[in-house]
Amino acid sequence: MAYQTFTAPAPQPGDGQARVRPRILPGFGLRGPRREKHVLTTEDLGALAFPVGDDGVVIGEDSHKQPAVLGLFRPTAYDLVLVGGVWTAQIIALRAAATGARIAVETGRAQLWGPMAQAAGGGQPCVTVHQVGRLGPQGASVTSPVLVVRDLGARPPRSRLSAAPWQTTLTLLPYLGPNAARVLNAADLVGVQRVSPQEAELIGRVLSLGRQDVESLPNLGEDITLWTTRMRRQYVRTIPGQAEQQVLGGPRRMD
Repeated sequence: MAYQTFTAPAPQPGDGQARVRPRILPGFGLRGPRREKHVLTTEDLGALAFPVGDDGVVIGEDSHKQPAVLGLFRPTAYDLVLVGGVWTAQIIALRAAATGARIAVETGRAQLWGPMAQAAGGGQPCVTVHQVGRLGPQGASVTSPVLVVRDLGARPPRSRLSAAPWQTTLTLLPYLGPNAARVLNAADLVGVQRVSPQEAELIGRVLSLGRQDVESLPNLGEDITLWTTRMRRQYVRTIPGQAEQQVLGGPRRMD
């Protein structure tokens, strides 16, 4: 605690005070140096720049070889659909787990997800695998966000989980089923890997893709995903790290 001292008033005649004792007031330090305030004019504000990018999970690189970042977790529920392979979904899950998120996988293909769940988290149960219909509330919060992966085939049933803040759902479609338009329309963000020309036409109609994008979808490489909303779209190449490749192998569209 800092202290400030000051001299008491001089004694008056007859006070009988032999000397002046300093009084101490706690909580007040010495007055610091006084400098001019930093002031910017309105014209100068445009010169300010802050090196802060988007916050999220790096899922690959864009066409300019810059990191492509996916903001997975938000204070509102967020729904993603990936028309693609398990490999890409597992890469996203592993990288989300690396940021401290919990991953809950609801799947009928536990044999594909079990090895990844065991390898993730260094022995910590950050990735859990659940049978179809056995996934309960996850208790997501700002300090413990949750990625729910639904790998339930081309006709996924409606989720029994209630939408929750900081809980993101990634629905994996290996190919388009009869209810694909409903699933795609309900998504906040859609990722599309290589599909057939007929599937590309349907996706183009539902998501309002241009002709060039529709024609490119049947010819995408194993490691390329088109991430799109109705306002923006971006091609992303996913490059596995050494540890990811040891666990998952190389990029592949089909499993």
